[in-house]
Order: sequence, then C-alpha cells, then structure tokens
Amino acid sequence: MAILNILRYPDPRLHKVAAPVAVFDERLEKLVADMAETMYEAPGIGLAATQVDVHEQVIVIDITEDKSALTAFINPEILWSSDDKQVYDEGCLSVPGIYDGVERPSKVKVRAYDVKGQPFELDADGLLAVCIQHEMDHLKGKVFVEYLSPLKRNRIKTKLQKEERGAQREAQLRAQGRRY
Repeated sequence: MAILNILRYPDPRLHKVAAPVAVFDERLEKLVADMAETMYEAPGIGLAATQVDVHEQVIVIDITEDKSALTAFINPEILWSSDDKQVYDEGCLSVPGIYDGVERPSKVKVRAYDVKGQPFELDADGLLAVCIQHEMDHLKGKVFVEYLSPLKRNRIKTKLQKEERGAQREAQLRAQGRRY
C-alpha cells in the first residue's frame, strides 16, 4: 500500500469528471487500499479518487472513530434523497483547514459496487449521508467550497494559494541548505 498525493484546491484537476469503472481487478483493489491508507493517514473520513488524480468513480468512506467500517463505493449513484435538508459543517482533505456549512438532503439511498464488482444499496442519514454526497460531488468535479458565496470561495482560494507559495519557498530554502 502507498500514501497518495492529495490534490489541493484550487487545482484544476479537482474539476475533472470521473469516468465509470469498467474493470474490477487487482489494480482497482490496490487503488482502494491506497486510497483508504491515504484517507486514514490524512486523517479524514472520506476520499474520492479524483482527489488523488485518478479520474474514476471510486470513493472510500469510514466515519467510525476506530476505523472499523471502511466502505468502498464504485460507480455510486444516488437513487433517492430526502426533501428535508440539513446544514453540516464540512471540511475536505483537498481544502485543508477550511470548514463551512453546506446544506444537503439529510437522507439518501445509494447504489454502488464493491471492489469485487458486487452491487449493493445503502440507506444513509446524518454524517454518512453528508459524506457520501460530498465525495460523490468530487466525482462530478465539484468541491464543497463551490456551495459557498463567491466572496468566501475567493478568500479560501487566496489563502490556500498563499500557503502553497510559502510551502514552496520553504522547500526551496531547505534544498539550498538555508534556514528560514
């Protein structure tokens, strides 16, 4: 297994639409295992393949504290969502350190395939429903900050770009053997 590089907003690759998985093989199993390891290491509760620059419809989720309920959703689709909505403070591994309220349906029914290609359906509410919808947005090329106002989105983008420039400068100084 390997820790994968997580793309950071506003990387344009986060806006690519993921293609359906056609082949359920060892490569897919390795991708799911690597994604799970990456998600746990980050640490997070969900990760979409888009976030690790693999543009296939694959997400992994585990909302438990003890990391005991990993679920892979391959080619997920929402069959039903409730009319009642809830606002959840969402965060994202691709938008580190940023949390904000997003309104989504409070319950969903999802159909997907497991890593072996077996279909399953799942009714979800609460945090699991939010996480499923959040990760499925990634497969459509959408990041949660796009639900926020343009002003908030631009502030977040500017902040993350500034942090990235600082990290790059720090790495350059280290490579030159300088202290910062």
